[in-house]
Amino acid sequence: MNRDLRRDLYAAVCAALLVLTAVLVGRAIQQRDGSLRVDWPPLLASWAPHVGPGTPAAVAVAAAAVAYGPSLAARLPWRPLLLAVWGAGMAWTWSLALVDGWHRGIAEQLTTRNEYLRAVPRFHDIPAALRDFTRHILIDAPDNWGAHVAGHPPGATLTFVLLDRAGLGGGGWAGTWCITVGTTAAVAVLVTVRTLADESLARRAAPFLVLAPAAVWVGTSADGYFAAVAAWAVALLALAVRGVRPPLYGFCSGLLFGLTAYLSYGLTLMAVVAGAVLLLGSSRRPLVFTLAGFLVVPVLFTVSGFDWWEAYRLLVTRYYQGAGGVRPYGYWVWANLACTVLIVGPATAAGLRRAVVRLRPDGGWAGGSPRPWSRGSDRGDLRLCLLVLAALLALLVADLSGMSKAETERIWLPFAAWLLPACAFLTGARGWLAGQAVLALLLNHLLLTGW
Repeated sequence: MNRDLRRDLYAAVCAALLVLTAVLVGRAIQQRDGSLRVDWPPLLASWAPHVGPGTPAAVAVAAAAVAYGPSLAARLPWRPLLLAVWGAGMAWTWSLALVDGWHRGIAEQLTTRNEYLRAVPRFHDIPAALRDFTRHILIDAPDNWGAHVAGHPPGATLTFVLLDRAGLGGGGWAGTWCITVGTTAAVAVLVTVRTLADESLARRAAPFLVLAPAAVWVGTSADGYFAAVAAWAVALLALAVRGVRPPLYGFCSGLLFGLTAYLSYGLTLMAVVAGAVLLLGSSRRPLVFTLAGFLVVPVLFTVSGFDWWEAYRLLVTRYYQGAGGVRPYGYWVWANLACTVLIVGPATAAGLRRAVVRLRPDGGWAGGSPRPWSRGSDRGDLRLCLLVLAALLALLVADLSGMSKAETERIWLPFAAWLLPACAFLTGARGWLAGQAVLALLLNHLLLTGW
């Protein structure tokens, strides 16, 4: 075993120990006073070993992705590869969701008391609902919104209102929307990595984006859909700053960034990833078009009577009125990172180790001689490192804010999508992919997750 592989395994073991510690300490705290407000810390889940109709398909997809994923990613033409990634990602996500059956795994996920679909009937008059939205955020407000509706700007709920108006109402269509759109995030990440770094790196990352344990929560939570919107905003910005149709892609990127801010307050931190994209771009001219596009969604909501800043202020109060005021920061500030390990898998922990090493002047050069970053492949490595570590920085800021205590296995899906490309630095891809698949299968078959 070479030294790099041994150190990769050390990183994966350390990540596993973090998860084990979070489980053991979390169980002790939960049994003592119940303050964690989750049944199987650090995840919002309960212990319930089971199989379901999706089990054979999930195992088959995993086996095929491990056996053929790396070779197909290396030789398929680029556009067919993107379609293959989306198709395989959907197969993986659907099969995992169906382990819990159609109703429990998909159709009922977004219809529970705290979910978005419960609020759809109250949006029969959309402008009036937007004007009154902030009046129902606090727990002690009359007809207060459920936790997820109150915890997000109305763009999230409005998505499902518009689906209902289009004749696609109910939990089945909502779940289908979230999975179908959410799985495109992998395609957006690959487009970004190819545009800013190197196509070979994107190809090596592709199987890991397909077989990510995060698929357990992409199917089915609205945060998977949020992750895709944010990912495409970044991808279009990357294309624009690298000179590909700057006016069009810059404007569309801004539109999606504006929408992202009205899907989830926390996703304003995607500005950190956008900043990295601008740093790695070759032109700042598209920024004018991006800013113009960004203004569209906030202006529309503001004119309709929704005050984003007032809503966020009330949300902070609401957060501490509920479970957020009980859950101990001292546990969740590090246990959230254990949740992240479970959604990105051990391979990503090892890949992040390699990304950090590559940022050192001697990282990857024998004998410790300085690394000049002069060759194309070296520059691609550096660019990917900066992109991945920008996403990690955004995640850490979210963690330290204290506004994401628990449930980060779904809340942080938009950030986790940008950590997975670090797996492109790994050797022995099939072994790492097998580890990713086994983790996802165990999570979905041993636990009943909240999503």
